Amino acid sequence: MADTHKQHAHALLPPDPALRVKAVETLLVKKGLVDPAAVDAMIDAYQNKIGPQNGARVVARAWSDPDYRSRLLADATAAISELGYSGLQGEHMVAVENTAHTHNVVVCTLCSCYPWPVLGVPPVWYKSATYRARVVRDPRGVLAEFGITLAADTEIRVWDSTAEIRYLVIPQRPEGSEALSLDTLASLVTRNSMIGTGLAAQPQAG
Repeated sequence: MADTHKQHAHALLPPDPALRVKAVETLLVKKGLVDPAAVDAMIDAYQNKIGPQNGARVVARAWSDPDYRSRLLADATAAISELGYSGLQGEHMVAVENTAHTHNVVVCTLCSCYPWPVLGVPPVWYKSATYRARVVRDPRGVLAEFGITLAADTEIRVWDSTAEIRYLVIPQRPEGSEALSLDTLASLVTRNSMIGTGLAAQPQAG
């Protein structure tokens, strides 16, 4: 009887995930279990205050300020906190830097540990079993599928993010960006470039 009830309740949920979330939210609000204002505040936080734009500002600062870069590489948690980014899922941060001869890529082989304060919500592919397994066995092949073709002599380092340590990749600064402002530099930093499955964007001519 219980199984029949569960199946019936599941059948009433919309098939689209977004609609399911909305249906559950509406039900919880109607029962007085969730405050709509709290939900709106959380959505606003993850859309506008917590996300890749935070990590992009960290990278832009590291590109333009050698002293900050040194602090970031020595103690990423403290250096990131200097810019006001900290909290759950970002307590123990390590920054790793891409160079002309080294490329870093991050994975969580056990689940989906991810630095939420600087990168926001993890992308679906980051949590997939396929990515978690393949990037360890064949990082060069996985990077090629993301559009990154590295020289044969480039060392690829794969970092396993855990509940104790989370990583932030500092991508190489693109050529021609020397005179750009911090805000413009930050606009070149993509989420994937801070995971290692992407590169920083090239500045537009002019």
